[in-house]
Amino acid sequence: MAGNEHRSNPVAVSDLVTGILDPVMRKRAGISVELVQSWSEIVGNRLAGSTRPEKLAWPRRMHEDDPFEPATLVIACEGASALRLQHETGEVIGRVNAFLGFAAVGRIRIVQKPVAQAQKQKAPPRRALTGGENERLSRLIESIEDEGLRNSLRDLGASVFCARK
Repeated sequence: MAGNEHRSNPVAVSDLVTGILDPVMRKRAGISVELVQSWSEIVGNRLAGSTRPEKLAWPRRMHEDDPFEPATLVIACEGASALRLQHETGEVIGRVNAFLGFAAVGRIRIVQKPVAQAQKQKAPPRRALTGGENERLSRLIESIEDEGLRNSLRDLGASVFCARK
């Protein structure tokens, strides 16, 4: 085991990104990545599709010894869902506070704006490879024994050839 001292445990990319983005989001929007990621679990699927937490607006404290005041959670909302959200603000505040672990939110401010994620457009179909490109690609991957890996490399190679003009 002399050569394996530097082995490390794998870490999920989402954990790394959360670790990087969370301080930025806390500073700029006063909100944590976990709150955004867990929004559908907090408010339920019915509201999650048409709402999104935007920021936590904390009241300014003039002095250190001023009493704690809860924040205002700004929620982006689409159209008619604003009325539904307005009727459920008490429940949403309770769920957000339970998620955060303390009474962080005292009220909700609803901002009407589009929430739906833009649909990704499908890439145009690839052109067919020429005979020479097919032969070259076949030669490059012929020594790969694993069929799944060979097929993946064939797809990657075809993408590379098609991207060239």
